[in-house]
Amino acid sequence: MAKDYYQTLGVAKNVDQAALKKAYRKLAQTWHPDRNPGDKQAEERFKEITEAYAVLSDPEKRRQYDQFGEAGFHQRFSQEDIFRNVDLGDLFGGVGGFGAGGADDLFSQLFGRGRSQRPPAKGQDYSMEVGIPLRLAIEGGERRVEYRNEGRVEQIKVRIPTGIEEGAKLRVGGKGGPPPAGGKPGDLYLQIRIDPDPQFQREGSDLLVDVPVPFSQLCLGTSVEVPTLQENKRVKVPAGMKPGEKIRLRGYGVPASAGRPAGDLYAVIRVQIPSQIDETQRALLEKLADTGL
Repeated sequence: MAKDYYQTLGVAKNVDQAALKKAYRKLAQTWHPDRNPGDKQAEERFKEITEAYAVLSDPEKRRQYDQFGEAGFHQRFSQEDIFRNVDLGDLFGGVGGFGAGGADDLFSQLFGRGRSQRPPAKGQDYSMEVGIPLRLAIEGGERRVEYRNEGRVEQIKVRIPTGIEEGAKLRVGGKGGPPPAGGKPGDLYLQIRIDPDPQFQREGSDLLVDVPVPFSQLCLGTSVEVPTLQENKRVKVPAGMKPGEKIRLRGYGVPASAGRPAGDLYAVIRVQIPSQIDETQRALLEKLADTGL
């Protein structure tokens, strides 16, 4: 079943770090194995809240969990990744007097990873920035990435999730530095940079597109073609609409993904002013000017 880490800890999605830590400590006092010896149900519950805290207390892991949802997050992070660099010593060293053996002993009990059972050393993780077009970031798809590893140039195919945001990181397992003896290779982390698009701008899950309309048609009302990611949509422009105002096309923004609803597309009305006019147009404009328009 899908895991909702916020629900597991009984906190809201906008919880701050101090409140998160407080919620975890309270649950830890109830479910810690030292307080429930031999109780397998309590042990499993403690594992769940500890995993939830390990993810939500790390800003980068939390951001990726929020962005990709539980299923997408676990495609990118193994259990080892989740607990890497998690320091629970300050939580278990004095919570109700238990945990005297320290965090290493606790992990040995719960996850089979104690001081004497550490996994073999892992190769160095690599990171690199990758630029992708806005449309690929919005719609998702595959991207071929070329990178240098130990003097060799490699090409890999990377799956870009639908709706990925600027600055997000994608993990490619095993494509980092070579492993030490008995270990495994490091990972490659791709930090996403989204290139500007000549037509669309993005604001979260919404898209904006400029739609030029002649001044006369803004006064009288008209209909215009609005570009979308799929095909143009004809929409009405009411008479008297002002430049900069927007027309909303519900559901035509960033597609829905990972439990996040689809965004909207906003057509931003711009005045289309010709660079040149002929004599007939000039005469008509002069008449309009005389009427105060």
